[in-house]
Amino acid sequence: MKKIAIVGCLICLLIGGTAASAQTVPYTVSPAIKELYGRIASLPAVQKGLDFIKGDHHNTIAEQKQICEIPAPPFNEQVRAADFQKRLAALGLKDVQMDKEGNVFGLRPGTGNGPKLLVAAHLDTVFAAGTDVKVKEKDGKLHAPGIADDARGLAALLSVVRAFNTTGIRTAGDILFCGNVGEEGLGDLRGVKALFRDHKDIDGFISIDGTDVGKITYLATGSHRYEVIYTGPGGHSFNAFGRPSAIHAMGRAIAAIADLTTPAEPKTTFTVGVVSGGTSVNSIAAEARLLMDMRSNRNKELLEIEAKFFDVLKKAAAEENARWKSDKITVHTKLVGNRPAGVQPSDSGIVQAAWASAEALGQKPSLGSGSSTDSNLPISLGIPAVTLGGGGKEDNNHSPSEWFDPTDAYLGPQRIFLAILGLAGVEGTITPLLSKGKR
Repeated sequence: MKKIAIVGCLICLLIGGTAASAQTVPYTVSPAIKELYGRIASLPAVQKGLDFIKGDHHNTIAEQKQICEIPAPPFNEQVRAADFQKRLAALGLKDVQMDKEGNVFGLRPGTGNGPKLLVAAHLDTVFAAGTDVKVKEKDGKLHAPGIADDARGLAALLSVVRAFNTTGIRTAGDILFCGNVGEEGLGDLRGVKALFRDHKDIDGFISIDGTDVGKITYLATGSHRYEVIYTGPGGHSFNAFGRPSAIHAMGRAIAAIADLTTPAEPKTTFTVGVVSGGTSVNSIAAEARLLMDMRSNRNKELLEIEAKFFDVLKKAAAEENARWKSDKITVHTKLVGNRPAGVQPSDSGIVQAAWASAEALGQKPSLGSGSSTDSNLPISLGIPAVTLGGGGKEDNNHSPSEWFDPTDAYLGPQRIFLAILGLAGVEGTITPLLSKGKR
């Protein structure tokens, strides 16, 4: 498991140094990290970088609109990925490439022997091919599917790279800047799964997702998603009456699922999100399908609700068969989504760095409750990771009416710029908070 080397003694005020599901008591950054970020913010080159990002705001917004208008439906992010690859190469990053999964990334080398930090925003959207993604401006807001999630994250990442180029700051650690695929829906984190499978030297991770410049997502809500298929003999509703029905079996399962109980802490949830099946109104259904989503902030509880779910499915099939003295109803399951859960201490170095970087900009940071983001994968591996907002305000994301308010959105890349400097360190000045070492 990776750990963070903290300069000085950390103060733990949240659950005695263990991870909590949400911020429940006042949070205090350790004196060492607070002092560290005070020194970072006072460096002339850092001030130059912060000023550049603010001045780069209009360019960043223009780039955000351009990226948004390149469709990136699930599993079809290639066109946007190729465009983003060109943008990374134009900024002078080293070894810019696209991997077999479709992730694009480029390296900003450190001075050598430092940690490697991966900074990423996701390329994919939830919207199907053919969705109108033209950005429309109204009352100071940008309206378009995907304009915030995650076109904002991609644009903020590029602004951060430009700030490094402008200042010439050399970090001690390497920084890998990336646009990754597969964050949304049934993409199942395939992008970051490939990155951490193929790159064993990543020591820390920042995902740029959402817009809130104060929020820190540091707990990983895991999810298991299943497709369930009930099958039976089918037949005419009148002539074949007496045969078991796949839909009736599925109905029994759904009713029992609805009565399942879960703990409030850690938050553990379930839902049957999609159902389908049958041939016609006057047919006994030969097939019925459902899609089930289960989530928890901890793997133990996720596995417990999963076990209950499987038990319900089998009992429903048995009950439908027993009702009609048959053995023809069968049930099959297919795992279609597996996002690992994970926890890390709320006082860990990466969380404190995220907090201190927000405070340095006059923002009010907060610890978010668990969420499902690209950070799930590294957190589950014991690699320090946080998800931070790209700036601005958003609403109605994942819907055609999604909008983004760019007011003061530059605070997002400013905060990420500062967070990176503490984690990766600055040549001859700031010792990296991240420790180097292959897992």
